[in-house]
Amino acid sequence: MSEAGEAGLISWADFEKVQLRAGTVLRVEDFPEARKPAWKLWVDFGPEIGVLKTSAQVRALYAAEDLVGRQVVGVVNFPPKQVGPFRSEFLLTGFPTDEGVVITTLERPVPDGTRLA
Repeated sequence: MSEAGEAGLISWADFEKVQLRAGTVLRVEDFPEARKPAWKLWVDFGPEIGVLKTSAQVRALYAAEDLVGRQVVGVVNFPPKQVGPFRSEFLLTGFPTDEGVVITTLERPVPDGTRLA
């Protein structure tokens, strides 16, 4: 059976509930309190949403300077999640590999806040 069959099909209305948006990484800080190596990221999702922060376990593949200025894709309509002393406000998307998580980025720039369709 295909992965889609195992996971179950969803409707277009289900997909529309998830707000996947483009944003630009403004700031990256170390997160020494995290159980697994992680960065704290601040991402600008444009004038409608603003700057949101998250904790991301992407240190295996990305140095802080590799992330600043890069456009990424985040889920911005999950409820905030407390990660130790840090409040995560969105989910950075990516693909897990044996080497680490490969973050979802854009092939060319779009305005911050643009929604994936």
